[in-house]
Amino acid sequence: MESRRQLRIGLALGSGSARGWAHVGVIRALLRAGIEPDLVCGTSIGALVGAAYAAGEIDRFEPWVASLTRQQVMSLLDLRLSAGGMIEGRKLVEYFRSRFDDPGIDKLPRPFACVATELDSGREVWLRDGPVIDAVRASISLPGLLTPMQRDGRLLVDGGLVNPVPVSLCRAMGADVVIAVDLNWDLVGRRTRAAPSLYAEPRDAPTVPARTRSLEGLWSRLWPSSEAPSALPMPSMLGVLTASLNIMQLRITNSRLAGEPADIVVRPRVAGIGPMDYHRGELAIGEGVRAAEHVLPHLRELLG
Repeated sequence: MESRRQLRIGLALGSGSARGWAHVGVIRALLRAGIEPDLVCGTSIGALVGAAYAAGEIDRFEPWVASLTRQQVMSLLDLRLSAGGMIEGRKLVEYFRSRFDDPGIDKLPRPFACVATELDSGREVWLRDGPVIDAVRASISLPGLLTPMQRDGRLLVDGGLVNPVPVSLCRAMGADVVIAVDLNWDLVGRRTRAAPSLYAEPRDAPTVPARTRSLEGLWSRLWPSSEAPSALPMPSMLGVLTASLNIMQLRITNSRLAGEPADIVVRPRVAGIGPMDYHRGELAIGEGVRAAEHVLPHLRELLG
C-alpha cells in the first residue's frame, strides 16, 4: 500500500513594518508545536524574518529582536533626506552583512523567496536568487522612507504595494498548505491606544549622544508617537503617508486573499505597535505566539 505523501507547508509572512516582529512569535509557536514550514516567502518585514528562518538563524535572531532598544534602532538609521528616501539603508545592510552569512538564496537550508515592486512599471517582482540581504533590502524599501534598491537595472521598492501577504508565491514554490500571517487586518477603522512609540522619551532614559538626540528630534516631528491623544490634531506628513499605506495594503490584502486564499490565516493583534516601534519586539513576539496558538487546532486537523 502506497504511503500518504507528506504535505509541503509554506509560510507566507506579510508586510507591516515594526509589527513584523510578530512573525518571530508565529514561527516560535509553530516550532514548539512540532510544525516546521518547509518553505517561506515574505514581503517587506516578512522578508527579513523569513530569511532568518530559511537560513536556520531564527534562534539567534529572536533574542536580538527582543533586546533591541530605541537607541540601537536609531543607530541603524542613516538619515540622508535624499531624493529617493529619508533613509539610505547602507548602515542596515552593513550591519546584517557583518553578523550573518549570506550564501545566496539558492543555497539556504530552506527554500525562500520575497516580493518587491518595480517602481517604474508597478509590476510584482519575485526575488528567488542572488544575495539574500540584497533581496530583503529591496522588499523592505518602503516608499518615501527607505531609498529604492537597484537590482538588474531596475528600481525596486516595498513588495507590500502589490502583494502584502505572498500566498501566491508560496503556491508557486510548491506549497500544499499555506499558513499566512496578516499584520494589517485591524489597522483601519479603529483608534488604538498604544504605548509610547520609538521616539517618546522614557523617564529613566540613559544619556543619549547629541547626534542621536538631533535625529530623534527631527524624526519626532515627522513621525510622532503612536500614542493616541484625546483630541484630533493634524497628523504628521509621515503619519498621513502611513495611514494611507495601511488603507492601501488592507484593501490589497483582502482582495488577494479572497482570490488566492491561504489554508490558515494568523492574525496577531499588533495595531497598537507603531510602524517604527522596532524596540517593542518582545511585545510583538508575544502577540505572534498567541495568534499562532489560536489556530493550532485547525492547523493540526488540516495536516492530519
